[in-house]
Amino acid sequence: MSKIVRTTARFLTPAILLYGLYLIMHGHVSSGGGFQGGAAFASSTALLIVAFGSKRVASYLKEHLLVTISCAGALMFIILGFAGMGTTFFYNVFVGSPLFGNVPAHGPNPEDIWTGGTVPLMNIAVALNVVAGLSAILLAMAGASNEPGEDK
Repeated sequence: MSKIVRTTARFLTPAILLYGLYLIMHGHVSSGGGFQGGAAFASSTALLIVAFGSKRVASYLKEHLLVTISCAGALMFIILGFAGMGTTFFYNVFVGSPLFGNVPAHGPNPEDIWTGGTVPLMNIAVALNVVAGLSAILLAMAGASNEPGEDK
């Protein structure tokens, strides 16, 4: 790609990643969540593939790295699911505790991100799976391209 596309990608990628992080962390109080934030993160992978080629992006995002990220997200989700097992499966154990669990204020939508209990942590776990899965799909599709003159 041209120098303009590569420069634009370098400037836009941090903004896309920041927006994805915002979606993940505020998913329990506004529109968004783990899947939406993970898809935003993966869109930065798509932008980098278009700008720099799949071979260069694949050299940074190795297959074992994506598998490790996905497994970490799955393990985190399972641990959070079983954390409140003394009461019920997926019990929100952190509500009322200092870690992600301040008791929410009453009133019309105060949007305090520290009131979600385990929900923000579950959003992070889902986002890890989505980022790894969609990035792997994008790299596989870009690597399977048989167009002449493109990076593989």
